[in-house]
Amino acid sequence: MSDGTWGNALLLILAGCLLLLGFSAESARATDLNSVRLGGDRESTRLVLDLSGEASGRLVSHVGGKVVVSLTGVDIDAPLRGQGRGLVRSWSVAPQAGGARLTIETADSVQVRRRFLLPPGEGASGFRYVIDLEPATTAASPTPSAESARLTSLKAPAPAVSTRKTAKTRVESRRIVVIDPGHGGRDPGAIAGGRQEKDITLAAALTLKERLERTGRYKVVLTRDRDVYIPLDSRVKLARRANADLFISLHADAGPDDSVRGASVYTLSERAAGRSARLVTKDDWFMKAGYRSDQSVSGILFDLTQRATKNRSATFAQLLVDEIEDEHTLLRRSHREAGFAVLLAPDVPAVLLEMGFMTNPDDQAFLADPKTRGRLVVAIAEAIEGYFRNDVRVASR
Repeated sequence: MSDGTWGNALLLILAGCLLLLGFSAESARATDLNSVRLGGDRESTRLVLDLSGEASGRLVSHVGGKVVVSLTGVDIDAPLRGQGRGLVRSWSVAPQAGGARLTIETADSVQVRRRFLLPPGEGASGFRYVIDLEPATTAASPTPSAESARLTSLKAPAPAVSTRKTAKTRVESRRIVVIDPGHGGRDPGAIAGGRQEKDITLAAALTLKERLERTGRYKVVLTRDRDVYIPLDSRVKLARRANADLFISLHADAGPDDSVRGASVYTLSERAAGRSARLVTKDDWFMKAGYRSDQSVSGILFDLTQRATKNRSATFAQLLVDEIEDEHTLLRRSHREAGFAVLLAPDVPAVLLEMGFMTNPDDQAFLADPKTRGRLVVAIAEAIEGYFRNDVRVASR
């Protein structure tokens, strides 16, 4: 065989190898749909897609009793169908170019509460794409209860729903942020220099509420709007009944050394996460009726929810630290973890912000001055805006 023939043969072999490698890489990128699971009731229903690898989803439609999600990178050989549960009447997944198409037939008009992708972990070997559904009117009209009646004066009024389609869409698209001014009433919090923490936190909360509502993108609920005492568990329950997208508890620290100053942000510690499960069990918070007959499913979905919530809380905490850094002094370890009761909700991303030290003269002056405190509030609002911009990008993955 001549040198030219050998050269041509070698080129063909190399081309074949590259082609096979290309097919292999494409196969490696394909994600299989292993199963579809449902849980919940007619108040809240969760659909979980168990996947062999990472995938992205795009919400195509959620009107007329139907939710459609396009799943990029998901590979299925033939259409799949299944019976529903709770708000879901039935579901189907069909192949489409570049992936698959998930169609959820719903019993009533619903809204997509949240969507997110969870990586392997917490006992799961694969990825999970999670979709939470709730009745379309749930966010605007939290279920009343004896305690909610008792706290009516603390809640922001429910938005009026217009019969015009554009107005209705605008109301439903607003994010719900619960702001918790720490302490209040008989609990003054830290006291120094003739000032009380409860007054500082309330002033900051009122300013933050006004700033957020001015954008038209948020419905803001305060756990208290005046100098009253609210039990810690009531603050958390209020946030959950409001279907909050984010919970922020505002505080001002104190310490024995008046030279220590700076803000810090707390999220729920791993050690305290078990307390959340006990509270849910005691108060029957988590998807109440849907899982009583299947404790294993309840446990799995609770873990999924709590893990996603902790991740979202940590994301917001970092954004908050980044924004505050430009306006105010931070503690050396500015993002911390703790078991504060107001952080225990398993399905509401939550942080506790210590805005500074009442016992430090510089921090106290910064927080007491409406102008400098206002700069801090602007930084908090910017972090909230950044968080929800990021949340939209994650949900569209």
